[in-house]
Amino acid sequence: MADLDTRIRQRAYQMWLDEGSPEGKADSHWELAKMAVALEDAQPQMFKPIETSTSEPVEAWVNQAEFPTLTDQGEQSAPGRMADPDR
Repeated sequence: MADLDTRIRQRAYQMWLDEGSPEGKADSHWELAKMAVALEDAQPQMFKPIETSTSEPVEAWVNQAEFPTLTDQGEQSAPGRMADPDR
């Protein structure tokens, strides 16, 4: 835990220096540093491939044509009638 706090402190200090040492931003630098360190620690897990038999994005692509598209009300015509081209 002390190692984590040290890493966060060093990252927050570097952010503070990079911004030109502004006054009163210690809390925001600390929170940003916590997120940056957490993302660094989670990076190996984020790049692991998902172990599933089917991939959701592929299924979404295949099923894409099953859903109706939105039509502008001006483009609609009554069933059985042709739209008036002179309008």
